[in-house]
Amino acid sequence: MSGQFEASVEIDRPVEAVFAYLADGRHDPEFSPRVQEITKIPDGPTALGTVFRSTVKDAGMKTGREFRIIGLEPPHLIRWTEQSRNLITAEGGYDLESLPGGRTRVRIFNTLEGHGIGKLLVGLALGAARKDAPDFGRRIKAAAEASLPR
Repeated sequence: MSGQFEASVEIDRPVEAVFAYLADGRHDPEFSPRVQEITKIPDGPTALGTVFRSTVKDAGMKTGREFRIIGLEPPHLIRWTEQSRNLITAEGGYDLESLPGGRTRVRIFNTLEGHGIGKLLVGLALGAARKDAPDFGRRIKAAAEASLPR
């Protein structure tokens, strides 16, 4: 079983700045409380093939995650796929749209897929993710606006 959740948010910053912020996954802990730590391989600008390794905490359990950038079209599209072997994995991305007044609309989405016993758990994870999606969008907005100059 698999399913998708998504959220959209408008950020009071230009699309190029928001793209650069989101493309560097090391910012994820600023808006995702699940992410305990994260590293980027290799150093330098994010490109196709860049890998982000993280430790996340879900439902009281810590797991290692590894995501690879599989799509990158500045400043409008970022795609990733999970390389790690967990009970539930994700594939998703950001779509960014320039708005008048130096604003940016961001759509984030993830498709969650269960593996093994994770097929029984993915519905719960998906329900929690869908419930949190509007707040997740608001956390991205707040973090980006706090980090990026006008």
